Amino acid sequence: MSRIIRIATRSSPMALVQAAQVADNLAKFGAATELVKVTSAGDRWMGDLARLGGKGAFVREIDDALREGRADLAVHCLKDIPGDVPLAAGLTFAAYPRRGDVHDAVISRTGARLAELPEGAVVGTSSVRRTAQLRLHYPYLRVKPLRGNVNTRLARLDEGHFDALIAAVSGLHRVELRHRIAEVLPIVVMCPPIGAATIALVARTDDIELLEVAARLDHPETHRQADAERAMLHALQGHCNSPIAGLCTTDATGRLSLHGKVFDLDGVRWIDSHHWGVADEPHALGFFVGSDLLRQGAGTLIDSIPRCREIMVRDGTDRSPI
Repeated sequence: MSRIIRIATRSSPMALVQAAQVADNLAKFGAATELVKVTSAGDRWMGDLARLGGKGAFVREIDDALREGRADLAVHCLKDIPGDVPLAAGLTFAAYPRRGDVHDAVISRTGARLAELPEGAVVGTSSVRRTAQLRLHYPYLRVKPLRGNVNTRLARLDEGHFDALIAAVSGLHRVELRHRIAEVLPIVVMCPPIGAATIALVARTDDIELLEVAARLDHPETHRQADAERAMLHALQGHCNSPIAGLCTTDATGRLSLHGKVFDLDGVRWIDSHHWGVADEPHALGFFVGSDLLRQGAGTLIDSIPRCREIMVRDGTDRSPI
């Protein structure tokens, strides 16, 4: 390209590593880049994300930089992009690079696995998805909120405030902290979030030159999996406080498999659905699994949990607290 590609990214250490990887890959095609660091509302606010409007707090300001022409390409964790609403007008997904490891990991002060922790041990996470599944499979453990970047969370752990924490394997690998992993949780115990370990590149719909360059980074298999998972999430219309998990995989023949789960906040009630679909119709598979979950009562579970807006109105934070 004749111009420098300005890449907008969160300013957290993990996000900067992701953006640098994208920049390195673009450089292989002769593209010059520079990083535009954005400290999102989600990074500044250390309280309950529901009081900030949910995970969209990690992407809104970055997307604003795109729409206002201060950046050309945004690098997001796909799991942070809400699925119940479309992207902002004028923006589109430009590419999904190859997916990483979708598992969650346990980091404990003593190196113990979850099953080895004593009754009442405190596990840190602010994810409603992780919380529900921890309460389902390890009801004797206490789950307490823990937010911040991975280094902040590890510091709280090492100071003795928690006995263990849960973090994404892919993220720990990116910041060279894989040696802290005490246990990798199997999918049947900790089903990942929609878009786990997937980086989404977002650009303006009218920037044709950039879209053509970014498309070279697209990994078709990851793209199909992302489309299926997000179609399921959109069908469910899950909000920021909904414990929803899902994973799409591809078998040796190219056939897609999508497993979706919806929990209540306590992990006491949960619904799941697992179906197969053809590779060229990932959206159809996603909507089918989402519809099956709704048929089983997922909508009732989701509606029983306060939405972000309801929480914000209830506690008087229906405005930006930053």
